[in-house]
Amino acid sequence: MNDRSQNNVPGLPARRAALKMLDAVYRRGEPLDRASHAACQGIRDRADRALAIAIASEVLRWSVDLDALIDSATRKPLAHDVKAKMVLRIALAQVLVLKTPPHAAIATALPLVQGGPKRLVHGVFGTLMRGEASLPDMPTLPHDVHDRWEGQWGDGMALAAAKAMAVPPPLDLVLRNPADAETLAKDMDAIALMPGHLRLPRGSAIESLPGFDAGKWWVQDLAASLPARLLGEGAGRHVLDLCAAPGGKTMQLAAHGWNVTAIDKSQKRLSRLEQNLKRTGLSAKTLAADVLQWEPKEPVDAILLDAPCSATGIFRRHPDVLYRVSGADIIDLSDIQHELLGRAARWLKPGGVMVYATCSLERDEGEVQLEEFLAMHDDITVIPVTQDELPDGVRADTGGWVRTLPGMLADKGGLDGFFMVRLKRSEG
Repeated sequence: MNDRSQNNVPGLPARRAALKMLDAVYRRGEPLDRASHAACQGIRDRADRALAIAIASEVLRWSVDLDALIDSATRKPLAHDVKAKMVLRIALAQVLVLKTPPHAAIATALPLVQGGPKRLVHGVFGTLMRGEASLPDMPTLPHDVHDRWEGQWGDGMALAAAKAMAVPPPLDLVLRNPADAETLAKDMDAIALMPGHLRLPRGSAIESLPGFDAGKWWVQDLAASLPARLLGEGAGRHVLDLCAAPGGKTMQLAAHGWNVTAIDKSQKRLSRLEQNLKRTGLSAKTLAADVLQWEPKEPVDAILLDAPCSATGIFRRHPDVLYRVSGADIIDLSDIQHELLGRAARWLKPGGVMVYATCSLERDEGEVQLEEFLAMHDDITVIPVTQDELPDGVRADTGGWVRTLPGMLADKGGLDGFFMVRLKRSEG
């Protein structure tokens, strides 16, 4: 098959885009979100773009188990990042997860190895299909992640994480006005786990849901909405939202009466934040700046520091983090967090409050970071989080901070992994 006839294979552009995304994640350590933008250039049809991203996401979600199947059908294991293995993952994920007919999966897989080991790909795929290959009930975590999380959180952590990753996470909405909850819940057949929150099954087109055009809500995981809640009502006081984009927490703060300055070093991400503010009718000042270089002209009443982190806590939505974040990355990120915390603490007025949060399941980015920070700042103390500030099923640690883990609220759709703590600068 020549290049011209390849381009006429129905569905091939989506599979080629999926291959490019996986290559970017596995080989270059790029986030899937970023890789998908580049890989889908030239694909005009929204359904084809969605299919490409779905294929890549399911390959990453089930990668360990897909590789085990592939290796069971070869005389010796294929290297992790060779194209033949990449293509086989794509074909198998379509059949075993997305329920694509086998003939369609292999027809769009073989052109991806044009000039390469097509016979190997066809042979391995055929062997597995004849053997009625199947995946386990839940994905297997990469071995290094399994060992790291079990070491930090104890036996059962990996099982809870695998269960959380096995099903699509629900769709959480934060309401601009909590008084709209009852009406919107009925319109969407949703449940509320906290005031101003709604949860519904994933699958509906966001733009088609009631209240979207009127800006009555925005999408934000329940765990991700907790840090901004810990600052309470603003009553016109000034808060800095550091590393703010894409803006869910900025909108929460604005909706609760804070005078918000939202800062992010990416102008592109700030533009998305500004679009969200416009849709919801909320107001905040936005500023493109690197918080490691910038500083305010005067101290502020409050700070929300949702710091750059490994993002391992959002693995069920973004399984690529399991393959591109290493122990060395976590150390580097914890150094940045340490510096950000130290800088932000100096910007608080006496009696000012700061919430530090990370969407991470790594203690180095949460509990260890806090311990080191408090040891160096005797003018900063923890304001314990109370139960009425949290959803049922989530409890503050005895030290006053909050750690959400896989398995929490599992019967209601679960939570992303987060660490958050509320800190206060002394009055003197």
